[in-house]
Amino acid sequence: MEICRLPVRRDNYIFLLYDAQSRRAAVVDPADAPPVLTQLSQWQAELTDILITHHHGDHIGGISELKHVFPAARVYGGAGDRGRIPEQEVFLEDGDRLTVLRQPAEVLFVPGHTSAHIAYWFTKTADLFCGDTLFAGGCGRLFEGTPAQMLQSLDRLRNLPPETQVWCAHEYTLSNLTFALTVEPTNPALLERYTSVQRCREQGIPTIPTTIAQELATNPFCRWEQPSLHQATGYDEPVRVFAKLRGMKDVF
Repeated sequence: MEICRLPVRRDNYIFLLYDAQSRRAAVVDPADAPPVLTQLSQWQAELTDILITHHHGDHIGGISELKHVFPAARVYGGAGDRGRIPEQEVFLEDGDRLTVLRQPAEVLFVPGHTSAHIAYWFTKTADLFCGDTLFAGGCGRLFEGTPAQMLQSLDRLRNLPPETQVWCAHEYTLSNLTFALTVEPTNPALLERYTSVQRCREQGIPTIPTTIAQELATNPFCRWEQPSLHQATGYDEPVRVFAKLRGMKDVF
């Protein structure tokens, strides 16, 4: 399975999955349809699956146009997003399993950013499509969930195999790491990553995907047990540490 990263809008990524043998494709969080249709045309591929992580407009904006061109494509989303995702046909619960382009995937319920947010973990290829729950160097804002919910969701994701590739939906890495350095300024892995990411962004190179291992080493929102973050926040209880960090990032 090939994964094609399509940058759209200011900082969004659409992920287009392609099976060259069958010339079939799936798309994750299509903010806009035109770049997806252009790539499908180049591949001469049929779109069979539309995978949605949550209902926000910059993740669902292209669904209707894609369905107009490929009416047989099935629209997947969380069961709790019923009525909020246009043309949704499959209503997924935590632990559901599906096959996309001949690859097995598991549905993970990861609320916090929104109340019905899900992620798709492709178990054989170790690819995670997590929308706006986990970012490279950060995590999503809490629009509909609580700090405790988001902590539980992030804990679930950080316990996936360390080699898991994390395909998050926005190019926020540099700003996230800039914040991370304010709370862990002496973290050597973070300092090294910041330099690398800064160089990449200066050259217009994407920083996605990341890996679970890299997030465990450098993302403060996955490191709430660390004494350095207890010192930075004034707390050592995990939910309090996380809530303080998220509040600090919100006004950073």
